Amino acid sequence: MLRVGAAGLRARPARVFLSALGIAIGIAAMVAVVGISTSSRAQLQATLDRLGTNLLTAGPGRDLFGDDARLPAEAVGMVGRIPGVESVSATGKVEGVHVYRNDRIPEAESGGITVLAARLDLPKAIGLRVAAGAWLNGATARYPAVVLGAESAARLGVAAPNTQVWLGSRWFTVVGVLDPGELAPELDSAALVGWDAARAHLGFDGHPTTLYTRARKDSVGAVRELLAATASPQAPNEVEVSRPSDALAAENAADRAFTGLLLGLGAVALLVGGVGVANTMVISVLERRAEIGLRRSLGATRGQIRLQFLTESQLLAALGGAGGVVLGAAVTAVFAVSRGWPTVVPPWAMAGGVLATLVIGGVAGLYPAIRAARLAPTEALAVP
Repeated sequence: MLRVGAAGLRARPARVFLSALGIAIGIAAMVAVVGISTSSRAQLQATLDRLGTNLLTAGPGRDLFGDDARLPAEAVGMVGRIPGVESVSATGKVEGVHVYRNDRIPEAESGGITVLAARLDLPKAIGLRVAAGAWLNGATARYPAVVLGAESAARLGVAAPNTQVWLGSRWFTVVGVLDPGELAPELDSAALVGWDAARAHLGFDGHPTTLYTRARKDSVGAVRELLAATASPQAPNEVEVSRPSDALAAENAADRAFTGLLLGLGAVALLVGGVGVANTMVISVLERRAEIGLRRSLGATRGQIRLQFLTESQLLAALGGAGGVVLGAAVTAVFAVSRGWPTVVPPWAMAGGVLATLVIGGVAGLYPAIRAARLAPTEALAVP
């Protein structure tokens, strides 16, 4: 029966190819969506495993009157005394100060770069890496020196240290350029100067705007509960505490919603492919009435005729499903490699794709198979 069904497909290669292609596109879409989403989550998990999920951030929120709150200048020292805290650091936004490539650029064109005062232990708390040059030290933190985030350096056209930029109405020397931050992406578009230099040269008030706290993994929950009250004992309700992993989890949830949408589109493509299979098989029954009549006259039963055409539809769908799985896995691999992600295609997605095509083939070929089996030998052999 498999040989007979395969022979029926080989007799119409162009039509079979187009019908199988319709199914393959739908299966490829489903496999690629699941594979790309899974690869993205694998990369996210690898990032969290490497950097840790024990980083907490705290910043000022709003007071009772809706105005911007402020953290005490002593917040870093107080948070560092919480049991379970391994390290704590901070940045403070320097208001009204911008950075430019030179002193000829109009002040209105800030380029979206934020100037932040940074403590020397910031890389340890966040896991920052310097792409070029060096981080601030005890000497450079007191003088007009600046470290640029990855985006800031690109916007200013700075590729290497020992370059001067116009910052706060005076020249600052770039001593380092950072790699893109994974748990603190807000630093990518920032220019970081020493805490003392910001107070001496830029009018910084010394109040931190973001606290970065690294806690022991077994104490993250307890530290998070105490962080707001410790950072601002007089107004703990004005402190916003979060974890970078929470933001990543939200992004992961958005990815799942987007995956659901794309899977819906893949299901529509599968429906279209199933209609193509049904159309191919119905036309095949109409074109092969003489063959059906000859087989019936030679002793073939209705069940055998029905099984023959059902086998053809299943083979056609399986051909499209196998091609779709291979195509979807290839698309996933190309996309993941281009992003530097691990390539992950869940086995259940590939098995589900093939199973879906078999179901589609069975449903789409059922009516044509029944119609072929109902043809009487004399009617089928009659010349129109």
